[in-house]
Amino acid sequence: MQETLIFETPGRSTEDITREVERVVAGSGIDAGLCHVFIKHTSASLMICENADPTVRDDVERWMSRNVPDGDPMYAHDMEGPDDMPGHIRSILTGMDLTVPITDGRLNLGTWQGIYLCEHRSAPHTRHVVVTLTNS
Repeated sequence: MQETLIFETPGRSTEDITREVERVVAGSGIDAGLCHVFIKHTSASLMICENADPTVRDDVERWMSRNVPDGDPMYAHDMEGPDDMPGHIRSILTGMDLTVPITDGRLNLGTWQGIYLCEHRSAPHTRHVVVTLTNS
């Protein structure tokens, strides 16, 4: 089973998409298997992160800002602005896909884990996330 989810981002942010992915899993009827989540973009990514304290995601953004700054003169690729190449690097570092086990018809995430769409560009974007479920 496969479904594409569409998200409107507000610009650089981390958006919790766990509920939407869980909805796909719940509707599948799959009791045990794998949930693969893939974002179809090169300047946005996915991550599993702490879901109880938003300062964790703030700290990740501060680390990214320091280590992958916008407008760094070393970047040759800046066709779409000063956040273009940093967006690509950030997505490479955090990844464009992830896999979560399905157990008893639900995502088998840890107590404090959530699935986040990371928007690495400054402007709002429409992002497509493909959720593929396999039965075991």
